[in-house]
Amino acid sequence: MEVNMKVLILGSGVIGVTTAYYLAKAGHEVTVLDRQPGPGLETSFANAGEISPGYASPWAGPGIPQKALRWLMMKHAPLVLRPRPDPAMAAWLLSTLRNCTAARYKVNKGRMVRLAEYSREKLIELRAATGIRYDERMQGTLQLFRYQKQLDGIGKDVAVLREDGVPFEVLDADGCIGAEPALARVRGLIAGGLRLPNDETGDCFKFTNALAALAEGLGVRFRYGVAIKGFKASGARIEGVETSAETFAADAYVAALGSYTPGLVRPLGLRVPVYPIKGYSITVPIVAAERAPVSTIMDETYKIAITRLGDRIRVGGMAEVSGFSADLPAARRATLETSVSDLFPESGDLKAATYWTGLRPMTPDGTPVIGRTPYPNLFLNTGHGTLGWTMACGSGRILADMIGGALPEIATDDLGLGRYAG
Repeated sequence: MEVNMKVLILGSGVIGVTTAYYLAKAGHEVTVLDRQPGPGLETSFANAGEISPGYASPWAGPGIPQKALRWLMMKHAPLVLRPRPDPAMAAWLLSTLRNCTAARYKVNKGRMVRLAEYSREKLIELRAATGIRYDERMQGTLQLFRYQKQLDGIGKDVAVLREDGVPFEVLDADGCIGAEPALARVRGLIAGGLRLPNDETGDCFKFTNALAALAEGLGVRFRYGVAIKGFKASGARIEGVETSAETFAADAYVAALGSYTPGLVRPLGLRVPVYPIKGYSITVPIVAAERAPVSTIMDETYKIAITRLGDRIRVGGMAEVSGFSADLPAARRATLETSVSDLFPESGDLKAATYWTGLRPMTPDGTPVIGRTPYPNLFLNTGHGTLGWTMACGSGRILADMIGGALPEIATDDLGLGRYAG
């Protein structure tokens, strides 16, 4: 195994930081660059808080185009489309539609679950080795169905879970209340649920900062407030990265900039099909613990996750296709408040909630892009969509193994950019 390589990581979100940690553990000299003043300040900052390997599913699937049309008409829609003259948006939407078949859904979900389950194993090992804390809980995820039709439609997901050996429970309303006792107050809203007992929850921002501190202890250097301008290439190799501070040179480079990765590598002739899909969250102070969730509930009707994080409730979700927009519409906040108020009324102080938005880097097939590019010393770790927190440790470990010349512990041939060739 090659050791003591100089590796430059672009991006200090949860993906970049986990990659830095595993590279440093393997003996490499690592530097991380980010334009923000600290780690985890963009998409990793206030996500839904789920670590849900069993819920790792592509958005593209059978019936989704028809559902999407209905969603666009809903007051509290899980999907919002703001069309604009953007070739990248059009290409991403068309490619996503091509993945809305039963065959592609099965392939895409299978590899997503494989990566997510591996990542869960790595997180367990990391937690045991370091004692890292991040408002973590290990009490499972409950996908809650308000309508019998939703419950009747889980067959394809259950089949993949069973095939991959992921534990699950199909529950009636009483079973849902057994898992989340506060739901007893709204029993009439519940048709049933799909519970994944091995799923976890935690504050991604706290985790990213704690792990960055551990990485610094291993010698990783973090350079914040540095704007990344572009790569310097010579032939088939990357020779440096130009920034607002200086030009940084290394033996290997990792692009982990989420939705901003495609724009960075495009001048190199690389086409990375990642598009920013906007999500929203509110973080609500708990005022009545007995009325609050104990773990994560996925409200299937609104596609919103409601998660207990210490003395707070994180309510996050929705998908807005609107480019690199950072506005905070009142209508989106109203949807988040509706979901948590329906299921956990009077559990938190909504007036004191903080409201946030982030850009999820989504691929058309749901699977992230992890691996080497046609430039042998340039690697990608991006496109995790809503599952960056779920897949972070596995993705970071895989890329550290690839860079160091070790064979990854799971199959990775279908995770790289090459799957889009042709």
